[in-house]
Amino acid sequence: MGPNVAIIGAGFGGLCMAIQLEKAGIRSYTIFEKGSDVGGTWRDNTYPGAGCDTHSHLYSFSFERYSSRTRRYAGQPEILGYLRGCADKYGLRSRIRLNTAVVSAAFDESLGKWRVRTPAGEEVFDVVVSAIGQLNRPQLPDIPGISTFNGAAFHSARWDHSVDLAGRRVAVIGNGSSAAQFVPKVAEVAGHLDLFQRTPNWVLPKQGTDFSPRVRTAFRLAPFLQRAYREWVYRYAEHILYPALAGGWSTDLVRKYALGHLHEQVSDPVLRAKLTPSYPLGCKRVVIDSDFYPALTRPNVDVVTDRITRIVPGGVETVAGVREADAIVYATGFETSEFLSTIEVTGRDGRRLAEEWKEGAEAYLGIAVPHFPNLFLLYGPNTNLGHTSIVFMLECQVRYIMGCLPQLASRGPMEVRPEAMDTWRQNLDRDMEGMVWQAGCTSWYKNASGRVTGNWPGSATAYRRLTKTPRPEAFHFAR
Repeated sequence: MGPNVAIIGAGFGGLCMAIQLEKAGIRSYTIFEKGSDVGGTWRDNTYPGAGCDTHSHLYSFSFERYSSRTRRYAGQPEILGYLRGCADKYGLRSRIRLNTAVVSAAFDESLGKWRVRTPAGEEVFDVVVSAIGQLNRPQLPDIPGISTFNGAAFHSARWDHSVDLAGRRVAVIGNGSSAAQFVPKVAEVAGHLDLFQRTPNWVLPKQGTDFSPRVRTAFRLAPFLQRAYREWVYRYAEHILYPALAGGWSTDLVRKYALGHLHEQVSDPVLRAKLTPSYPLGCKRVVIDSDFYPALTRPNVDVVTDRITRIVPGGVETVAGVREADAIVYATGFETSEFLSTIEVTGRDGRRLAEEWKEGAEAYLGIAVPHFPNLFLLYGPNTNLGHTSIVFMLECQVRYIMGCLPQLASRGPMEVRPEAMDTWRQNLDRDMEGMVWQAGCTSWYKNASGRVTGNWPGSATAYRRLTKTPRPEAFHFAR
């Protein structure tokens, strides 16, 4: 039968964990999902143009590969459909509790089990796996007067489809990956669009969304070529994109590629100067899009770099004056550094996870935390990537957790030793020193104190090697 497992979240991570439990014959698990359907961030983000900027053949489970013969990149509806299909194919629906948020999880030392509480009551589990991710809590900017605006206003991750933007003056605050996807769509219908930019982003072109007829024919006649294509995408990211983030051989190559893309698509030298970053490529998340720059050159679009002072009833006030707006869209990202902040988690000896992480979230391999037995994290601290598919990392983490389950079943609750955590922290800090994220820019990779708590400083291949098999000596077992 196996241990009784609580999985929090039904996005990529939670579904992957459940599928591997099913494959192992362990059906004593429950998935708690606060939303009305599976899908996580791909359920929540429905803004115009929403989609994946990672090749979808790699942004999919290795055991359930995306196999489109026509498209390199999937849109939000397609990705959500893929995840729904996985839930159906592997029979997970009966074990998912939708519209059920986990309020708290506390380790009961007398039982050696977790007490998980939801609005419906309390249940007991042997293991808790957090799969709530990093990109699910929208962050609004700290700008005075937000509540005074007279028009429609919403975050891009909570898009209000009842608002008709056709012919309206639209203010977009923020210029990251989400804005790069929806601004071209909104600019096509808006009367005028102001994009308020605090810092320009590095932008790399997205390869043609559709495969050529020749490639489609090859995929149809020789299906193994899709597997080869997935492998090529992985190798390209590992051997060309990753070195650019680590100060390696391809740093100048990728930078010149991005600058060439900017010069090719933006001919106006004044606008081009506004869009040219002054920090190293990769210090902030790189935008991958081929429609963003052309949208900014439209006659009905202005890129505003004047500092915002406040929101007023009729629009956005900057140091240069008021820019009138009928609607404001906040493309200001997510609260990424506050891992598990929506759940009160209490471990052994009454230790509260929020208190343990007050200086910044950290976990051994990004998966386990000292003093919190049988608690495992998916997409935890320092497991995000800046160059390839996070789904790859999730599969590594799920495989590791599956390797832990037989050990805790036979030896009792397991928690990572503090000395193993100390060694992990030291190695992480050492490897982080050479990464471009330390270059001084502000990004969602960092917490309030400036520590990089989001990203993994090594290659994806290195992480797979480190998480291949759990090391019992790194854990303490309580029989």
